Amino acid sequence: MASITLNALAHTYTENPTKPEDYAIREMTHVWEQGGAFALLGPSGCGKSTLLNIISGLLKPSNGEVLFDGKRVNELKPEERNIAQVFQFPVVYDTMTVFDNLAFPLRNIGVPEYKVKSKVYEVAEILELSEQLKRKAKGLSADQKQKVSMGRGLVRDDVSAILFDEPLTVIDPQLKWKLRRKLKQIHEQFNITMVYVTHDQLEASTFADKIAVMYNGQIVQFGTPRELFENPAHTFVGYFIGSPGMNFFEAELKSQGEKEALMFGDHEISVSDSMLARLKNMGANKVTLGIRPEFVHVWDGKNDDAFPVDVDYVEDLGTYKILSFLFHGKVMKARLSEDQKVPSGQIYVSFPEQWTKVYVDEYLVDLTAHSSEDDMNKETDHAN
Repeated sequence: MASITLNALAHTYTENPTKPEDYAIREMTHVWEQGGAFALLGPSGCGKSTLLNIISGLLKPSNGEVLFDGKRVNELKPEERNIAQVFQFPVVYDTMTVFDNLAFPLRNIGVPEYKVKSKVYEVAEILELSEQLKRKAKGLSADQKQKVSMGRGLVRDDVSAILFDEPLTVIDPQLKWKLRRKLKQIHEQFNITMVYVTHDQLEASTFADKIAVMYNGQIVQFGTPRELFENPAHTFVGYFIGSPGMNFFEAELKSQGEKEALMFGDHEISVSDSMLARLKNMGANKVTLGIRPEFVHVWDGKNDDAFPVDVDYVEDLGTYKILSFLFHGKVMKARLSEDQKVPSGQIYVSFPEQWTKVYVDEYLVDLTAHSSEDDMNKETDHAN
């Protein structure tokens, strides 16, 4: 098992790149700690598979380094990196039995046969393949073949990491949840560094302890599923995580008498004084505000602290409902509980300050980080 460090890593398929958009992977420095279960989440074309292939050695980066436990591996071939990789489509030897498929990686490095047998039986039991061990792989279903592919990565005790490149694409939807839980169980049992690439937020959240969200060749946030949901560091994270995603609307910093206020049309949006001061110091007159549908408060009646809006339509999803409403011409959504009254006509909504996020140039304005920087500067000034 190894920690994986990407140091100033970047990659382009363009011969003479001149701008950031020419890079499939824009320069990044990132660490996956030893023994962690991580997901690399993002839409098609964001650079996930490119990044995974660079880590495994199938692709050499244009710039920067890949380090395993602090050792540079850029020049090492895939087989020398001690990485197991499970691809989107099953990679098995159809003419071999399931047992021989699972045993192949061990026999390839000269493991004694008695150890091969023991390890194959152990992994087959975990993956529920014990009854298939004598069968030829060509007679297996797609999900069984993918289990064999996973098993080939798990039989070796000495792998630095296991990389999964959208491994459940060909799996029947009813079996996906079961296999995701199985992978989680395997990680907990063997404590192997695992990186799981997917475009499915549910797969990422089910499998990973921490998720790296990729957008346009960059990791825009790395955190727990809860952190990504409650505190999106980038507008794309707010949009991509959650169903439906975050509500976004533009606001302006304006003078209202002797004070500053964030205004959406003629509505003042409540944010803290420290946020207003920070935005003024940044010179950010126009900002993007975001709030998740789950945190929009829908009132039963008129409220002085709420905004009047018009109901557009309601989607009944069984255990909850999604209310779409028009706020100053902008379509927004709120989530209603199963037993909550379904409103119509004009209603009142409010946006709790703690859940209303402020973004400048797509990135979250983080007052906590700003306060820490100010404290450090004060300490430095005092020391001087």
